[in-house]
Amino acid sequence: MFIASLAALLAGFVDSIVGGGGLVQVPALFILFPHFSVSQVIGTNRFASFMGTSVAGYQYARKVEVPWRVVLITAAGTAVMSFLGATIASHLKAEVLKPIILFLMAAIAIYSYSNKTLGHHENLPVFIVRLQWYALLIGMATGFYNGFVGPGTGSLLVFGFVSVIGYQFLRASAVAKIINVVADIASLVFFIWKGYVEFDIALPMMACNILGSYLGSRLAILRGNAFIRNIFLVVIFALILRFGYDVVRLF
Repeated sequence: MFIASLAALLAGFVDSIVGGGGLVQVPALFILFPHFSVSQVIGTNRFASFMGTSVAGYQYARKVEVPWRVVLITAAGTAVMSFLGATIASHLKAEVLKPIILFLMAAIAIYSYSNKTLGHHENLPVFIVRLQWYALLIGMATGFYNGFVGPGTGSLLVFGFVSVIGYQFLRASAVAKIINVVADIASLVFFIWKGYVEFDIALPMMACNILGSYLGSRLAILRGNAFIRNIFLVVIFALILRFGYDVVRLF
């Protein structure tokens, strides 16, 4: 239980900054509790991280001006396309899906690393209507990915807000975190209703995840855009390693 709680602390810390906490917490649950089903792992992970995500969202909302219209539009696009992504993923083979994801992650990493000033200054569209369309497209794309694959959705939201809309990393992280809270509510109700949450494991992990999320969001607010960009690159490279390993195993 100590190792699971430590993993939850680290997951909350990373996830509160740029997303990607599931890359830490989900593998830890699979390794430490091999008798859990996939649904139990996902449900327990979601319950353990939900309050941490909420704490991070609250911290950002207090310190960063949140564009609530963008949040609502993006969340709507995410919700609709998550269902479609999950439906399509069920009909595709992993041999097709995972190499595509690996290529996309590599492209994001190269673009983000080579553009040193990305997310340091805001460069918003002149027309508010264009911004709203961009928000909808980001929500649809990341929602599709979330239903398609899942891990790293929060990080992709951050990348979309920074590269397409032109937000600073700090504001992008704030918006992404609030959308994550909204998106998690429906799925969490489902997992609890179906009995997929192991509360004796999830509750201690939730407490540690909350602590990690509080520390991570506070540090992100204090250190600013350059710090968030560096953590973002670490998470993206971790995703590349994860999907790279999966692709090698396929062939």
